[in-house]
Amino acid sequence: MSDSVSTFNTLAELVQQIQITHAELSAQAGKAVNVSLTLRNWLIGLYIAEYEQQGKDRAEYGAGLLTNLATKLQRLKIPSSDPRELRRYRRFYQTYPQIRESLTPELTRRIPLLANLGGADSQIAKQAGNQAKTPGFKLISQLSFTHIAELLRVEDPTKRAFYEVEAIQGNWSVRELKRQIGSLYFERSGLSKNKQKLSQLAQDGAEQNAGLNIRDPYIFEFLGLVPTEVMSESHLEQQLVDKLQDFLLELGHGFCFEARQKRILIGDEHFFVDLVFYHRILKCHVLVELKLERFSHQNLGQLNTYVSWYQANMMTDGDNPPVGILLCTDKNHALAEYALAGMDNQLFVAKYQLELPKKEEMQRFIDEQMKQLEDAE
Repeated sequence: MSDSVSTFNTLAELVQQIQITHAELSAQAGKAVNVSLTLRNWLIGLYIAEYEQQGKDRAEYGAGLLTNLATKLQRLKIPSSDPRELRRYRRFYQTYPQIRESLTPELTRRIPLLANLGGADSQIAKQAGNQAKTPGFKLISQLSFTHIAELLRVEDPTKRAFYEVEAIQGNWSVRELKRQIGSLYFERSGLSKNKQKLSQLAQDGAEQNAGLNIRDPYIFEFLGLVPTEVMSESHLEQQLVDKLQDFLLELGHGFCFEARQKRILIGDEHFFVDLVFYHRILKCHVLVELKLERFSHQNLGQLNTYVSWYQANMMTDGDNPPVGILLCTDKNHALAEYALAGMDNQLFVAKYQLELPKKEEMQRFIDEQMKQLEDAE
């Protein structure tokens, strides 16, 4: 950190020093939170693996161990403790035994199990000795657990090590790591005659990590935050969503508010729906998404995915298929699109068109709110 000063000659100097201090200490806080979360998950994986080998009553649970364990942990309100996550933690421990070298002596002393893991004959020592490895301190200090979760999906150890190094060197965001894996960067590198140039091109165009990503579902669960506290993409969007929620409730069309920033899990990825209502007349869920950009088929496709997920996972007896409302805006333009996934019943479609807000109403609302927000700036 820069040397402290006792006096400032100008207000600009004061502002600059506060800005520097905030940036540096916020970065430190972000790293500390990430390291703690990563070590927590590694230790849980260690405990599970050791219990599976040594637990006296482990035979009672057999294949149902993780399900039983998850049930007990969730009763204690321990976040991210469903069977899928517990399985991930165990694999994390087994894949990255070198994390042990990052544990502080104090932590090692406080956890007796750790004292037995460092000998040459221990399982963890054998695992660590059988593979080329990225140092544990680099993994936990420069990659978030969400990065690690993506790396654990890579089965081949050599390929995984390649992406570890590239992600650390390039300070990749999680999205960039997923993009590079999806674009077969490892395979392309193997075929390239000029691997250094290919690496330079990949790093030059890479999206970098901007520090603690509070939108990370692992991070905010670990901190005890709820989605509405962390998931708004911007101050402007937050204000619009606030007013949109009130607007729909005031229309009197039967909307019953259910959730904001509703988190859903599709495969191994978390997604967030801006607003979720239940419509008591239509007897269906209504999902609302707001995008601060022009309408695109990608946005409609995303909303349609959410609607399809709700239809498969949230419908109960007597419910009609869910519908979605997509709102897009770019200063002077608003467009509402309805996602009609699975709605083959034309009578229901007609009723839905009658009961839900008209496109013109939604456009007028967006235009008015955008103008008010711009005038207030």
